[in-house]
Amino acid sequence: MVDHTQALSFGAAAADYDRFRPRYPVEAVRWALDGLAGSARVVDLGAGTGILTRGVLALGHQVTSVEPDPEMRAQLDATTPGTTALAGGAESVPLPDGVADAVVVGQAYHWFDRERAHAEIARVLRPGGTFAPIWNLRDDRIEWVAELGRIAHMGDSSGSVLDKYTDFGPAFEPIELGEFTHHTTLTPDELVSMLHTRSYWLTAPAERRETIDQELWELLSAHPDLAGRATVELPYRTVVLRARRR
Repeated sequence: MVDHTQALSFGAAAADYDRFRPRYPVEAVRWALDGLAGSARVVDLGAGTGILTRGVLALGHQVTSVEPDPEMRAQLDATTPGTTALAGGAESVPLPDGVADAVVVGQAYHWFDRERAHAEIARVLRPGGTFAPIWNLRDDRIEWVAELGRIAHMGDSSGSVLDKYTDFGPAFEPIELGEFTHHTTLTPDELVSMLHTRSYWLTAPAERRETIDQELWELLSAHPDLAGRATVELPYRTVVLRARRR
């Protein structure tokens, strides 16, 4: 069952989400698009504030962004010149059949009702078109990163993605996997502000938020890899699942 309360919680922090969430490595976005030539027709589904939309636009493609949250759409429109996001979701895409060469999803596929979404994605893709969800996942093989995830209740990991999503249904060929590494550089204040854009924190009661923040600052001030540092390098593993429409 999809938790729509959490899935639609991000609009309250749309500006900070767009400012602090990590971008996607260029090589990961290229791989997700499966070698498509410039000016391909790409749909960014669950586009949020447009972080992935802008990554695809930078490669020279045409992008149609679809996002259910009006505050996230407003942020996308404000930060992505020449783009107006469409209101819609993965289970009801406001586009005609066969319109897309590729459909990409950044950080949102786990919110989808997958059976319904797979049918809609197959409908808007041309035969042979590519579907590619992509995630920036913290590299929790590093001890302090794993502790950060525990404190902030961030359950996403490369293991959870690879174990959970093994196919996209009968309309798609078998999934291919791509994995890429990168990092973001944040001040301690920015790191905490980024964690405030997570769905768990956004939907938590005020008392729980205070406890999380206290534990975060204790980690940042006491851990030997973090204490006294003006900036923190937060490592990521970017995971891409890619499949062609039959």
